[in-house]
Amino acid sequence: MIQYLPILAMMVLAVLFAGVSIVAPRMLAPSKPTAAKSAPYECGIVPSLEPAQRFPVRFYLVAMIFIIFDIEIIFLYPWAVVYRSLHAFGLIEMVIFAVAVFVSFMYLISNGALDWGPARQARPLAAAMRTTSSTVRRHPPSPEPPVRPAPGAGAGEAA
Repeated sequence: MIQYLPILAMMVLAVLFAGVSIVAPRMLAPSKPTAAKSAPYECGIVPSLEPAQRFPVRFYLVAMIFIIFDIEIIFLYPWAVVYRSLHAFGLIEMVIFAVAVFVSFMYLISNGALDWGPARQARPLAAAMRTTSSTVRRHPPSPEPPVRPAPGAGAGEAA
């Protein structure tokens, strides 16, 4: 029991520090709320309008990619440390895990998580509406002007 005393002391100190960090500012800080203090602040400019559009889904897909690879690294390091003691079972488990990570990565790529370029020009008119894969409204390209016949090639002339 005596060997756990330093761990217990660190846990008590951590809880005490967290509690003091939460309670002390509420008791010691001056509290004079004003409209200026409660207003949103961004670069000194008070926002007058709501944002023009929501963030595209791609931002969240990229965040999912980072989380997937972070989790993979977290599991690969301890596995590599104890690899020799796990034998074939450890290898099979890691192959299953790697396949699951690869399948999720392929799913994200197929949903356009890494397509950050401009929209393709040849899109059908239905692309002007929002879809489940994009929250950004894209407008169809403007129609091309009608082609005029060359001079002297009118419809009334005989060939």
